[in-house]
Amino acid sequence: MRQFEAESPFKPAGDQGEAIAALSRGIKDGDKYQTLQGVTGSGKTFTMAKIIEEVQMPTLVVSHNKTLAAQLYREFKSFFPHNAVEYFVSYYDYYQPEAYVASRDLYIEKDASINDEIERMRLSAARSMMEREDVIIVATVSCIYGMVTPDVYKKMTATFSKGETVDVDSLIRRFVELQYERNDAVLERGRFRRRGDTLEIYPAYMEEAYRVDLDWDRVERIRRFNPVSGEMLEDLDRALIYPAKQFVMPADMVHNALDAIRQELKERLEYFQNTGKIMEAERLKTRVEYDIEMLTEMGYCSGIENYSAILAGRKPGESPDTLVDYLPKKHLTFIDESHVTLPQLGAMYAGDRSRKQSLVDYGFRLPCALDNRPLRYDEFVERLDKTIFVSATPGKTEIEQSARVVQQVIRPTGLLDPEIEVRPSEGQMEDIYGEVQKRIKAGERSLILTLTKKMAEDLADYLGGLGLKVRYIHSEVETIERVEILTRLRQGEFDILVGINLLREGIDLPEVSFIAILDADKIGFLRSLTSLVQIIGRAARNAAGKVIMYADRTSDAMEKAIAETNRRREIQIAYNNKHGITPATVKKAVAGILTRHAEEAENAAAGTIEVLKKSYNLLIPAQRKQLIKALENEMLEHAKNLEFEQAAAIRDEITRIKNTQELT
Repeated sequence: MRQFEAESPFKPAGDQGEAIAALSRGIKDGDKYQTLQGVTGSGKTFTMAKIIEEVQMPTLVVSHNKTLAAQLYREFKSFFPHNAVEYFVSYYDYYQPEAYVASRDLYIEKDASINDEIERMRLSAARSMMEREDVIIVATVSCIYGMVTPDVYKKMTATFSKGETVDVDSLIRRFVELQYERNDAVLERGRFRRRGDTLEIYPAYMEEAYRVDLDWDRVERIRRFNPVSGEMLEDLDRALIYPAKQFVMPADMVHNALDAIRQELKERLEYFQNTGKIMEAERLKTRVEYDIEMLTEMGYCSGIENYSAILAGRKPGESPDTLVDYLPKKHLTFIDESHVTLPQLGAMYAGDRSRKQSLVDYGFRLPCALDNRPLRYDEFVERLDKTIFVSATPGKTEIEQSARVVQQVIRPTGLLDPEIEVRPSEGQMEDIYGEVQKRIKAGERSLILTLTKKMAEDLADYLGGLGLKVRYIHSEVETIERVEILTRLRQGEFDILVGINLLREGIDLPEVSFIAILDADKIGFLRSLTSLVQIIGRAARNAAGKVIMYADRTSDAMEKAIAETNRRREIQIAYNNKHGITPATVKKAVAGILTRHAEEAENAAAGTIEVLKKSYNLLIPAQRKQLIKALENEMLEHAKNLEFEQAAAIRDEITRIKNTQELT
C-alpha cells in the first residue's frame, strides 16, 4: 500500500498537535467512536488530514451537502496529491423520484438529469477502492444507498494484455455487457469504437481513453491517450476496464433472477385479485412483464435498481451493499458537521420507505422495490470501523457514544471567539443603529438575524429609511442574487445584511465584526444552542467581532451558548498571552461570482452573466436562444469544476430568461 503523505506548508499550530495525537492514539487503541469539537476557523480539515497520515487507514469523509463535500474534496486533494482522493455524491443535477399521491390519484414518473462528470467521479471512486488502499472518499449521504455488491463489481471487468490473443467479437460483447455503447463515429465517455485493426474505448470513470492496436486477433500495442487532442500519453502492458454504470449485473445473474421476479409477480397479482384490486393488478402486470422482456433481451431495463434485491439474491428486508462495503474492514470514517449529518443519515430510510410503500400498495412496483433503499442508521454505523465525529457543536449522540471528546479551540490566526452581550428588546432598533454606525466608521460590516422573512424585509426597509446601506436575504431571493449580495457586502457596496439563517457552511465573511440576534430568547431551531453557537462563530473571523443578543430574558440556550463562548475565549486569550500572539482579522480576497481561479481573475468579467447578457439582444429570439446556450455551457463548466453555487446561480438565471420568454 502506498503511504498517505499529507503535504502542506504549515505545521500543526495551537492545539491542533494535541488533537491529532489524542485522536490518533484513540484509533490505535481501538476506540470505535471519538469526537473532534473544533471551533470555526481552527483548521479541522488539516487536523483530519494529519490523523489520516498518522494512522495510515483508508478513509471515508461524510458531509451533509454537495457544496461542503466539494470544498472538503478540494482540500484533501491538495493535502494528498499522491494518493487516491475521490468524490462520491448524488450524480443528479435534478431529481424527481417516482411517486404516487393516492389522495389525488396522481402518479409522478421518475425524472432526472445526470451530471456526467459527477457520475465519472463516482465510478472512479469505486474503481479506486477495487485497486488501491490509499483511498480517501469524500461523500454525502449518497454513500448509504444501495450499489452492486463489491464481489460482483470486481468480476464485471474486461481485460486485455499486450501480446495476448483475443477474440475481438467476444471482447466487444463484453464491453456491451459492461454497458458501454458502440459508436464508430464519435468516441465519448462510456463508449467504444472499432476502426479496422484499432479498437478504442473511453472508460466511464477516466479522463483518458485506451487505444488497442490489433494484428488480426493478437494485441500488438496498448496506449492511453487524450480523446480530445489525440495525444498519446503512455504505453501499457495491460488494461482493465470496469463497468460504465453504477448498477451492472452479469447476464447469468440477470437471467437466473427472472424466475424469482415472475414468482413475486404471480404472488402479488393473486393478492390484488383476492382483495378486489383489479386495476392495481393489471397495472402491475403490464409494467413488470415489460421489464422482464427488457431484461431478457437487453440484460437491462429502466428502473432495474427496483429489482436489485432479487438480482443480488438478497432476502426480503436484508440490507443492500453500499459504498461502505467497498472499503476494507479496517478503515476510518469522519462524520463532518456531525450535528447536521447524523440526523440526515438517520432520516433517509423512513422517507424512502414511505414513498415506495405507496408505489407497492397501488400496483406500480413489486414489494422487492422496498429493498432498493438506503441503510437504516443502525445498519450504517454497524458497518463502520473507527469513527470520528467532527463539529463545532456536537450533539448528545456524539458525546455519549465517544470514548473521548477532543477540543480544538485555538485558531492558528490567534483570533478569539467574539464578545457577547445580552440587551433588552425595548429600544433595540435605536441601539442597533448606534452599533452599526460604529462599524461603518471602522469600515466593517454587520449582520442582523430575524425570525421571519417579513421581519427581515421590514427591518431592511426601516434601516434604509434611516439612510443606511442595507440589504436583506432569505430563501425566496434567487440563488444568483444571494451570491451577489454576499459578494457586494464583502466589497462594501452596502454595510448591513439582514437575514434569517446566515449560518450555512461555506459562508465566510471576515469583514463582519458585528452580529445582532433579534428574539434571541425564543424557543426553536433558529435559537437553539447549536444555532446560537454557529451564529456566534460567524463573527469569529474579525478581530473586533462582537455579538449582541436582544431578548427579554435569558433562555437556557442563550446561557449555555454564552458560557461556552466565554470558556473558549479564556483558553484562547491565555494561549495568545503565553505565546505573544496578537489576533488579526482574516484577510481573504473577494472573488467575483463566476471566478474559478485566482489566475483567471483578470478574465473573470468575460465569464459573468452580465457580460454575457450584454452580448445578446433578448428581444431577438435567435439571440436569446444563443444566450441560453452560452449560459448552459458556462453552467456545465462550473458543475464540472465542482462549483455548485455558481452553477446553481446560472441555472436560476436561465430559468428566469425562459420564463420571460414565455411571457413575451
